[in-house]
Amino acid sequence: MRITYNKLVRDRVPDIIGQDGNRAVTRVLDDDDFLAGLLAKLVEEAQEARAASAHDLPAELADVLEVLQAAVTAAGMTWAGLLAVAEDKRARRGGFSRRLFLEYVDQAE
Repeated sequence: MRITYNKLVRDRVPDIIGQDGNRAVTRVLDDDDFLAGLLAKLVEEAQEARAASAHDLPAELADVLEVLQAAVTAAGMTWAGLLAVAEDKRARRGGFSRRLFLEYVDQAE
């Protein structure tokens, strides 16, 4: 029986699949498709983190971090460069330390 995934996977996943006697068919993505695949994977991993139990959350957040680090490199950036952009944005718009949840806005007429 064939199961179709059509998604980016970690480097060792095909080997792990093969250890179970199954055959994984893969292809190597070009630069644009790799970045697109990483961004899709980032959403997938973020959704898994959101649904995770407290026990599973560290592993799910580690997956988010792994994908984010790969996406930064694939986008031609450095981790230090990303942190600098984050710091600049935090200085302009703030962070999340105040735990603010915006319920609604009454617009001026």
